[in-house]
Amino acid sequence: MTPETGLEALVAAAVALVGQRRRVVLGIAGAPGSGKSTLAEALVDGVAAREGDGWVAHVPMDGFHLADAQLDRLGARSRKGVPDTFDADGYAHLLRRITAEPDSWVYAPGFERTLEQPLAASMVVPPSARLVVTEGNYLLLAEARWERARAELAEVWFVTGDEELRRSRLVERHVAFGKEPEAAEAWVARNDDPNATVVAAAASRADRIVVNGPEGWSFGAVR
Repeated sequence: MTPETGLEALVAAAVALVGQRRRVVLGIAGAPGSGKSTLAEALVDGVAAREGDGWVAHVPMDGFHLADAQLDRLGARSRKGVPDTFDADGYAHLLRRITAEPDSWVYAPGFERTLEQPLAASMVVPPSARLVVTEGNYLLLAEARWERARAELAEVWFVTGDEELRRSRLVERHVAFGKEPEAAEAWVARNDDPNATVVAAAASRADRIVVNGPEGWSFGAVR
């Protein structure tokens, strides 16, 4: 039999992570624009094709962005996306419910990119789900509130790749969702680049490294 490679290998590893357990949560971490969401969606699709649609669910961390009303209250809207502009405790609590209540329908907030606002209960984890994939920038941060979330994850995989491409994707994303090109460049320089530095510093805490390369996805060596 030909060994599984690329995305197939990642899907196989995600399925194997569940084993005989009722449910596990796999975390995907990485810098802004690294491809976390793309990988999470590819994994969910690949696992669903292999095990069935109800066997896997996807719950991004983005639903725990603080809404603009709270950012305004805190004077933090210009820093939107940095670690303290998320409800990390709420995220940890949700992950705990997902693992502790496998026979319940567990609702989760989503995030509307056009509005750039969280949406309550727009996602759900069904009782049939054995694997739940979540992704976010800060899953590996060495801060108590983020470590509470990390404690609920069976593994965390860190996505890495070409830095210039990652940054250009970020600028394109901001433009696609309404920013002028100059404003998008400024936002990346002021917010996303510093966040990327913080996130990269925690990469050594990952269980596995996933390389987002020109030939697709592959496992790399843990740093």
